[in-house]
Amino acid sequence: MRKFIDVGMENKKRIALVAHDNKKQDLMEWAKFNRVNLGNHEIFATGTTGKLLEEGLGLKVNRLKSGPLGGDQQIGAKISESEIDVLIFFWDPLEPQPHDPDVKALLRIAVVWNIPIACNRASADFIFSSPLMKEKYSRIVLDYNDYLKRSI
Repeated sequence: MRKFIDVGMENKKRIALVAHDNKKQDLMEWAKFNRVNLGNHEIFATGTTGKLLEEGLGLKVNRLKSGPLGGDQQIGAKISESEIDVLIFFWDPLEPQPHDPDVKALLRIAVVWNIPIACNRASADFIFSSPLMKEKYSRIVLDYNDYLKRSI
């Protein structure tokens, strides 16, 4: 029988904002529209995206490395350590990315740890307009302790 655990999210969410080069403008427009609400949360971002957000919005952003230089993996690690609650990742499905395996790994880890993911403006709008963004929330995550204890 599978076991689950509740992982709590506070009122103030920890949000990762990531965008591929061809989607940075879309993310910036979305972020400017949601600036006030973003200011109520803790923001994390990869390299250039973080710099653009800080300069364009005047908000504090916890900046990580550029995606291709390990930033995607840094965000994935924070998700697995329950240090990121929401992933807003405007990725470009039409442009080949040299770090495509990292992108897929990031999306996979977000699903494994059951955090909300938005990959475009519409899904980001739906997540961000949810009343759950302003209150505590318990997300249900598969308990991986048995998996970790298994012998190989």
